[in-house]
Amino acid sequence: MMELAIKEAQNSGLDIPVGAIITQNGKIISHACNNKEKTTDITGHAEILAIRNAEKTLNNWRLDNCEMYVTLEPCPMCAWAIIQSRIKTVYFGSYDTNYGALGSKTDLRELTKTNLKVFGGIMEEKCNNLLKDYFEKMRKQY
Repeated sequence: MMELAIKEAQNSGLDIPVGAIITQNGKIISHACNNKEKTTDITGHAEILAIRNAEKTLNNWRLDNCEMYVTLEPCPMCAWAIIQSRIKTVYFGSYDTNYGALGSKTDLRELTKTNLKVFGGIMEEKCNNLLKDYFEKMRKQY
């Protein structure tokens, strides 16, 4: 599934390449990529958009028994939305030592009662290269 999240991230255009896939019982129910720049919406993170799509698919904000695959460790906004939506497991690729809120910089699970399981470093090198290539390209443009 992380391979699909990476493909989704490649659709981010001018945005930081982050892709998210949500599954339920092994079936993909939602996918999204960052589109904050495209939509001029600060909440346009892949995780938030994937959660919104999954809620519509299930007609329920409770995403019990769902798993998220995301190319970058979620920030505090996204981590809290994941916790509140009751996603059961998050698999992420790149660790985010600046903003990561599921273990790297901070761990929002410590603020509440949650059974959220988190596994980082999934296909980490590929996810890191996506980000590295993006920022190198952006630096050359400016």
